[in-house]
Amino acid sequence: MKGALYPGSFDPITSGHVDIARRGAALFDRLVVGVYDTPSKNLLFDTTTRVALAREALAPFSNVEVQPYQGLTVEFAHNLGVAAILRGLRAVSDFEIEMQMAHQHRAIRPDVEVVCLFTSPNFSFLSASLIKEVARLGGDVAGLVPDNVAKALRARFADAPQNDNVPRFLNT
Repeated sequence: MKGALYPGSFDPITSGHVDIARRGAALFDRLVVGVYDTPSKNLLFDTTTRVALAREALAPFSNVEVQPYQGLTVEFAHNLGVAAILRGLRAVSDFEIEMQMAHQHRAIRPDVEVVCLFTSPNFSFLSASLIKEVARLGGDVAGLVPDNVAKALRARFADAPQNDNVPRFLNT
């Protein structure tokens, strides 16, 4: 059985992440979505919440599981016994970063491959940082994140000042 790890901070999980997970689930017998516990970022949601949001968003995919993790991603993949780390590429800048990480992973654990999928065009502009900023300013994130995430973002920013000048995104 060939499995893969799709790691990230998923703060929050976006429709682009779900798309990569859906496509990865079609390629691998088992896909573990690894929610990194301690990224060097300012997190909006704690690890427990990020895991719960991802589990609900990915529930339709029977061969996908969501687990939190700490430490080196490549070691987590090795300990899971998966054959690959799955990554999504939006732009050339993503490729450069992912290539460096893939070479580092190979130096540590040559038995774990890195597989990259190009983001679907309708999600190529998405980033969790952008989503958080739009939600914080009162913008509509429908279609950009799963429904459960949109609800969590509205609740998180319920008391934040609203900005009527924020453009509303079209649903995708």
